Amino acid sequence: MNRFMESIKKFLKKKDIEISAKRYGIEALGAMAQGLFCTLLIGTILNTLGTQFHIPFLANPVVTIGETPYTVGGLCSAMSGPGMAVAIGYALHCPPLVLFSLITVGFASNGLGGAGGPLAVLIVSILASEVGKAISKETKVDILVTPLVTIGVGVALAYWWAPGLGKIAMSVGQLIMWATELQPFFMGILVSVFTGIALTLPISSAAICAALGLTGLAGGAAVAGCCAQMVGFAVMSFKENKWGGLVSQGIGTSMLQMGNIVKNPRIWLAPIITSAITGPLATCVFHLQMNGTPVSSGMGTCGLVGQIGVYTGWMNDIAAGTKTAVTPLDWVGLFAISFVLPAILCPLLNLLFTKLGWVKEGDLTLS
Repeated sequence: MNRFMESIKKFLKKKDIEISAKRYGIEALGAMAQGLFCTLLIGTILNTLGTQFHIPFLANPVVTIGETPYTVGGLCSAMSGPGMAVAIGYALHCPPLVLFSLITVGFASNGLGGAGGPLAVLIVSILASEVGKAISKETKVDILVTPLVTIGVGVALAYWWAPGLGKIAMSVGQLIMWATELQPFFMGILVSVFTGIALTLPISSAAICAALGLTGLAGGAAVAGCCAQMVGFAVMSFKENKWGGLVSQGIGTSMLQMGNIVKNPRIWLAPIITSAITGPLATCVFHLQMNGTPVSSGMGTCGLVGQIGVYTGWMNDIAAGTKTAVTPLDWVGLFAISFVLPAILCPLLNLLFTKLGWVKEGDLTLS
């Protein structure tokens, strides 16, 4: 038995199959968010630019496939399933034939998963990747066997699991959104804090929000939590990191501070408390809703995707007749929650913790 287990371990090591929370919950999930960004999010941004600035190349269809017209942004969005799957395969170190076969797997998983497609893509692509890696280069006709096995397993699992996984993801997301509407104060705190923490941790808040289809008031609270972390860390560490740190954290990612957080977890208190304040302000005072693509809820100020998502949601609501116009309060709320309050509250809180001796000079310096 021991010899058999040892041979299994050697085989998995040879194939670079690592069954771990880090590989699947951090590396694969983070890569999936990048795949989403390069397809669905970029597509949304291009559509918004084309519509709002009346750019014909972006606003008008460039191709019609099966009687369905697609804009440039529409083509990007249509590739979100394959984009996520290939990104996941890349993170799992898939060999080329497995990686390219995931294009079909991702398309099937996302399509069959419906609105909860990203979760289906994540789980099915991981399993298809590992099976493909296991069979890769084990036969003399690898160019036939590896794609057939990877696609066969992936599409079969997608057909079997994706609809159910999609429903589960949507049910959880709808429960969070329903609870936020029922208890906007307390849920505003919870959603804001946990999404903001996920954004700074080496996991993907964007992928989580996408998988759960998080929009509405809950999406607004998620945007608040992410902005509190990104803008908060950027501004409160300006003395140490200057303009480079302001930009890299403010419109890049607060994940850059993870090394410093490990050294002194107390530097995280100011952004977390800020998110606990801005979250309920977003839900109860400004009634900030994020009705764009769900992935935007977990992006914060990264490339201003969160703010573009909120604006896109406003336009969608106006087009659907559920909103008459964008009001001055809408704009005040968006800028206050996204930029102004985190830039004020976080440094003030950090100053308090500095006076208490919990945070010292150099604790926020990026290497």
